[in-house]
Amino acid sequence: MSMLQAVTGAHGTGGRSHVVVLGGGYAGQLAAQALAVRTDARVTLVNDGDRFVQRVRLHETAAGGSEPAAPRFTDLLAGTGVTFLDDRVEDLDPATRRLGLRDGGSLDYDLLVYALGSHADPTVLPGPVHDVSTAGGAAALRDRLAAGPTTVAVVGGGLTGLELATELAEAGHPTTLVTAEGLGADLSPRGGRHVRAVCDRLGVTVLDGRRALAADDAGLSLDDGSRVPADVVVGTVGFAVPDLARRAGLAVDPSGRVLVDTALRSTSHPDVLAVGDAAAATRPDGQPLRMACATGLPQAQQAARTVASVLAGTEPAPLRFRYALRCVSLGRRDGLVQFVHADDSPRDLVVTGRVAAAVKEAIVVNALRVQRHPRIPTSA
Repeated sequence: MSMLQAVTGAHGTGGRSHVVVLGGGYAGQLAAQALAVRTDARVTLVNDGDRFVQRVRLHETAAGGSEPAAPRFTDLLAGTGVTFLDDRVEDLDPATRRLGLRDGGSLDYDLLVYALGSHADPTVLPGPVHDVSTAGGAAALRDRLAAGPTTVAVVGGGLTGLELATELAEAGHPTTLVTAEGLGADLSPRGGRHVRAVCDRLGVTVLDGRRALAADDAGLSLDDGSRVPADVVVGTVGFAVPDLARRAGLAVDPSGRVLVDTALRSTSHPDVLAVGDAAAATRPDGQPLRMACATGLPQAQQAARTVASVLAGTEPAPLRFRYALRCVSLGRRDGLVQFVHADDSPRDLVVTGRVAAAVKEAIVVNALRVQRHPRIPTSA
């Protein structure tokens, strides 16, 4: 039996295949929209929560900024034909292509798009640690900071850590940034110098080359035996993915991300596609794609093209992807656009200051706009 015969109409109505998308983050919600545009399949989006979360704005929320728009999925999907289900999938049975739901019900599919994303890994840094990987986590940190004068230790010098530390410092919170690598280690020399200059200007204390071992109510313990006093500790290192795919018997990498082929089909169960943070996807040259909104959006559009090809009985084309830039906000009035080569290595070309901040804001705005307009190109 061909894959097309296996999936067409098995659980559909009137011969229409049923495609279920798990997860309503940037990749999942866009995949559902794109599937509705590119195919005549019945499409169902399942998400635990009825609102779309702009995860790339959560550091702004945590620092006391205005609440970002959180449109309801029913509004985002209005007129598309996509059915939305506010529920949590507890079990996945690839053999019967059936999903077990939190309320005890079930949902059948012909093709599944697995887009459950990632969350902060609480095992990386033991102790009382806040995170900004979820809307609830960002709101809890905001409320804690609003309770009074607060010193903050941010662990992790990646883009999320930089954005959060500078945002907090600009909001008036004495902030220490602890990173095991050198500050800006994955940036060009010019980019690294700008990041350090902004941290100096905002009063962020940078401790690089130090590894945080554990947090407690008084701060952080570091690997060199020193202490970082802090009222609040925030972790931005270590992200985990849900274990649903592993429990279901799908082929996964050591971190639990679904192993996929060049068209984003599961290497063990080709009627399952995976996109976003929960997919162990690669560039055509085999380079792993990092967890990022910038990679999840092109994957979502690729997933829709793959499904359309499968339903048409043709072989799907591989994902075409190249890196172009990394963009980081450094407070509300500064930023860095680091141009990169196709393999994500930094070029000696940057944009800084207010112009970079405006570029980052435009990219974030467009990331939400594309959720309503799935034909907008999202990859170079």
